[in-house]
Amino acid sequence: MSTAEATKPARVRWTHQWKELHDEVINSGLCTGCAGCVIACPHDVIGYKHEPGHYKPFHLEDELGEANCTHGEKGCTSCTRACPRFRDWETEADEHLFGRVREPDEMSGVFKDILLVRASDDFVYDTGQDGGLVSAILIWCLENDILDGALVSHLEGGADGGGWKAIPGVATNREEVLAGAGSRYTYSANTMAYPEAKEKGLERLALVGMSCQTSIAPVMWHRKVGKVSKPFKLNIGLLCSKSFDDSLFDELFGVKYGLNKDDIVKMNIKGVFQVWMKDGSYHEINLKECHAWTREGCIHCPDFAAEHADISTGGIGNETDWTLTVVRTDLGRAIIEAMIKDGVIDTRPGDDDPAAIDLMRRLSQKSRERWPQWANQSAAVGLPTRKK
Repeated sequence: MSTAEATKPARVRWTHQWKELHDEVINSGLCTGCAGCVIACPHDVIGYKHEPGHYKPFHLEDELGEANCTHGEKGCTSCTRACPRFRDWETEADEHLFGRVREPDEMSGVFKDILLVRASDDFVYDTGQDGGLVSAILIWCLENDILDGALVSHLEGGADGGGWKAIPGVATNREEVLAGAGSRYTYSANTMAYPEAKEKGLERLALVGMSCQTSIAPVMWHRKVGKVSKPFKLNIGLLCSKSFDDSLFDELFGVKYGLNKDDIVKMNIKGVFQVWMKDGSYHEINLKECHAWTREGCIHCPDFAAEHADISTGGIGNETDWTLTVVRTDLGRAIIEAMIKDGVIDTRPGDDDPAAIDLMRRLSQKSRERWPQWANQSAAVGLPTRKK
């Protein structure tokens, strides 16, 4: 044995199971409802309700109750290996993706490029949100045999079926991608479409998700969760400060403003909650009125900028018809460069909209300030010293 081998620290065996996950994440308030643990469970004993007031995993077995697991007691650790809020999740995801942890001044995470991007296809641009970039990426990857499908969100009643409840779905072609275009501002655990994708035999998947969901795949890879992580090939993150409980539509939009959720055709947040209706009317609602409907899983989330995605994107800043795009990985850069070469996206330097970059950094810091002091402090690195 060499000297280097003799001094190399022994790898600590991962023994953490549902009991620790329930205590440290789910019951503590750190759980974002991403459902990574649900799809990773090889015994199908973790349930999930995609309903208002829920959006959180729970244990299905009766034998040891909701706070423990018979499979965990026998050595199963898949749920904690998949959780992007368990213990030192941020450092582990950073190391896996970038080979280093973020610096204190990298409030928005590690990245390579910041661009302003929009789809060059007029229909994709008009159908999508703030430039249609996410739709353009998925369509291009599907049509160029890079992906077999994408885990996205759809509307429960379909594009023309009424309703505004976001539900997980699978997109395998241009039409299905565009059916999921647009922002919801309520939560969809897009990972829950994973079983459908597997049933269809899809082996190369993109995950499009809010910032909390973008950490699932790299955490799984780092902790060697097993075969469930292998199909994830591309990770597209949506800039996100919070999402709202679905009851917002009935209890605020409906009761106070008379806006029927079935008649909403588009929503956006630009300092205010913007709502467009089927009758052509447009309405603005003060965001402060919406805070009471903040989803529980968002209260402590420290990640605004989807820091562990290959490409992070969002419509913030002054250039409202362009998407602020943060390219983080070699894969993300390769896809953007190939799409530019093919003429399917138009780009400008991110510095053309300094307000957007500044806002992203400020919102990233604000989100990190929500992270509790009793949790692992890697997510709080770079924040001003906080009083205990």
